[in-house]
Amino acid sequence: MPERDSASPRHDPDARLSDLFENLPEPTQQIPTVDDTPPAPGSRRAAREAASRPTNAASGRSQEAPSPSPADAGGSAEPLAAADTRQVDASTRAVPADGAERTTASSAVPAASAAAAGASSSAASPRAESPDSRAVDRNGAGGRLEDLFHSHPEEVPGGTPPKKKRRTGCLIALVIILVIVGGLAATGVWAMNTYGDRISDALGWGEPDDWEPGLATGEVIVTIAEGDTGSPVSASLYEAGVTRTETVFYDYLVDEGIAVTFYPGNYRLQEKMTAEAALDALRNPDNKLENTANVGEGATIDSTLPGIAESLSIPLADLEAAVADPSVYGVSAQTLEGWLFPALYTFDPGVTAQQVIQRMVDRTHESLDKAGVPAEDAQRVLTIASIIQREGLTADFPKVSRVIQNRLDIDMKLQMDSTAQYGYGSLHEGVVSSSAEALEDPNDWNTYVHTGLPITPIASASDAAIDAAMHPADGPWLYFVTVNLATGETQFSETYEEHLKGVEKWGEWCKANPDGGCSAG
Repeated sequence: MPERDSASPRHDPDARLSDLFENLPEPTQQIPTVDDTPPAPGSRRAAREAASRPTNAASGRSQEAPSPSPADAGGSAEPLAAADTRQVDASTRAVPADGAERTTASSAVPAASAAAAGASSSAASPRAESPDSRAVDRNGAGGRLEDLFHSHPEEVPGGTPPKKKRRTGCLIALVIILVIVGGLAATGVWAMNTYGDRISDALGWGEPDDWEPGLATGEVIVTIAEGDTGSPVSASLYEAGVTRTETVFYDYLVDEGIAVTFYPGNYRLQEKMTAEAALDALRNPDNKLENTANVGEGATIDSTLPGIAESLSIPLADLEAAVADPSVYGVSAQTLEGWLFPALYTFDPGVTAQQVIQRMVDRTHESLDKAGVPAEDAQRVLTIASIIQREGLTADFPKVSRVIQNRLDIDMKLQMDSTAQYGYGSLHEGVVSSSAEALEDPNDWNTYVHTGLPITPIASASDAAIDAAMHPADGPWLYFVTVNLATGETQFSETYEEHLKGVEKWGEWCKANPDGGCSAG
């Protein structure tokens, strides 16, 4: 090697600091370019490309392009920078006898030493970096940035392959979790469907039992019988539309520890009153109607006469004798059932039992005349109206009337529970469904046994029911069933198959509301 190349540089005391900066190259704007230069020998990239080349069968070595010469890399014959020197030192050229030049990897300079040399050269002379050296430094000893994140175990010298993920175990765990969650969800759905109302009440999610203050409106008459206590009065208030639930008034008395004596008579109250407001109204003597009698819609003679006797201070026996002969009042019927019109009546003091009954029958004639009912058809219309009154809500009266008429037209049994219950004596038990005994009893009112109408009306019918009997709605319905006793929602059907679906809905509601009045049991 020439002496000038191997000699160490001597210090020039006359050298100026400015000479160092004057000799620096002019700064140029760097434009990002794609690095197509061959990889530095010994780098991961070189190893990867070498592994991908076909093996020379004759020599057993991989074919590799020759390393670039100093003139190719820099375009100058000047000595290479430290990084370029490192590239040359990393491989040696062996020239065999045949003159063919082949490149072989040298193990004299480890990768760590080359990286250290590159770092030292960069720190000593940052401006003297060649493009090749910058590419090597940025990419990590000649590698690419993505190699750091997507390297394979075989690409990392001396590295240990990472353990394979236990995907099967994770999948099993996920399946178990889904099964548990699904089971809990199914259990929750079943519990809400079966015990939803009770759960809602226990957690306070359900509707309140009492009305909110300030909702009271209208006017209703509540009759209190002799000996009534908190529980029957609470039921009477609910039936009249005063309280929201049947037991809220009684519960209020118990919770507040209120002892009260109820006096028989008719009381003027309002709809949608709170339990507290209802009690105040019953205690107010101004709300008690003196010398009045009340007949409720859908009531019967047996359920009405005791209240009239108490209100008017007339012996019950006198009233029973007054209704014994319908002909006295111009009624050609077996009984006066259905002829005592539902309304509140006020009488003068000293009124007799017969005068009371005559007043009520006259009121029925007025309603029949108003609806345009012929005299000879009065009994039939009242009978249909009494069934309508007992079977449906006021809004559904015309549809119920149509079902009755459609069945009569084809000689189909009416099969109305209200008629079977009336004939059996269980109409006022407070339940919708009929017992097997009531359905099978062969009395003259049981439309499950006999075709056509009962022999008399079964209850007192209102103006709305009488009008519906005269003017049924248009429709093909032959069946109806109340699917929600709390709201009165009723399904009307043309076919028996559709009707059975409605019966299923009713059964589901009854299961969810065992105390809703579906049956006595």
